[in-house]
Amino acid sequence: MTNRAVSVAGLQTLGAGLSLDVAREADGLGYAAVWVAEANAAEGMSLLGAISQVAPHVGIGTGVLALQLRTPPLHTMAAATLQQLAGDRDVFLGVGISSPAVAAQWHGAGYTDRPIAQVREFLTLLRECLTGETVTFEGDFYTVKRFRLGLKLGDRRPKIALAALNKQMLRLGGELADVVLLNYLPASIVPWCVERVRAGGDAQIHAYVHCAVTDRDRYADLARKDLLNYAVVPAYAAQFERAGFIDEVRHFQNRWAVRDRDGALEAISDDWVDAIQIMGDEQHVRDAVQAYADQGVDVPIVFVLPWGEDRRATVSATLRALA
Repeated sequence: MTNRAVSVAGLQTLGAGLSLDVAREADGLGYAAVWVAEANAAEGMSLLGAISQVAPHVGIGTGVLALQLRTPPLHTMAAATLQQLAGDRDVFLGVGISSPAVAAQWHGAGYTDRPIAQVREFLTLLRECLTGETVTFEGDFYTVKRFRLGLKLGDRRPKIALAALNKQMLRLGGELADVVLLNYLPASIVPWCVERVRAGGDAQIHAYVHCAVTDRDRYADLARKDLLNYAVVPAYAAQFERAGFIDEVRHFQNRWAVRDRDGALEAISDDWVDAIQIMGDEQHVRDAVQAYADQGVDVPIVFVLPWGEDRRATVSATLRALA
């Protein structure tokens, strides 16, 4: 079995059946785990429950759930249920503070102006609930009285994964999570992230690697459109600047501020695309994924870009190349 995992997040808008099919393939190829996301397509926990049954060897993980959408006790119950379904396989409960668009606008859950404080409180309460002991907790964001998990867990317990971008969140993940999950970053700034995580503790480092064995020139514009959706989020914009794309980000923001979408897309340079959305032949993609491991990522998570005349064939080619 490889130390690499697979995410079906880029496929979830194409239907649950495809995610299950890809999970079966990843299982057969020896990938360590299959991860799902959650925004406005498939609901994460039910999809993982299904994956746990059709792919009997892989670990399973959420990468990530907006933590505002479920209480810590409900997250605990869901993770414990998945652990029972998965048996002695790893279950990763991946959470994050998400964005105002997803948490507040799409789901009406609100968005705090104190994200670090809310995440710290959430992770602290979540870990207490996962012990199986009776928990009473009173904080600024969560109040729980005498909650006790009603499922028995053995020695194998769900692992907490925190999505993190900035210095404070990376350090918090190192302190309170088992895994820190990185996303939309080039391999070159992985060491910067690892250093901040280590300032908090010894959490493992996992990272999404957005890649595909496909025609880079043909699908570069799709990559730009995908990056645009993240460049408008301040935390991701700061990460892109940290990766060396300061001038491009500033130009992008200027164009976006005057509602010039085409100009904003043009500001996303080829170098920016190629650093994060990796496309090309098998060897190019293999080398790029290995670069993340070489820079300090414990588990690269293959986030397949489903771009090609036959999307399913693109996914298979990518998974086989990296297995």
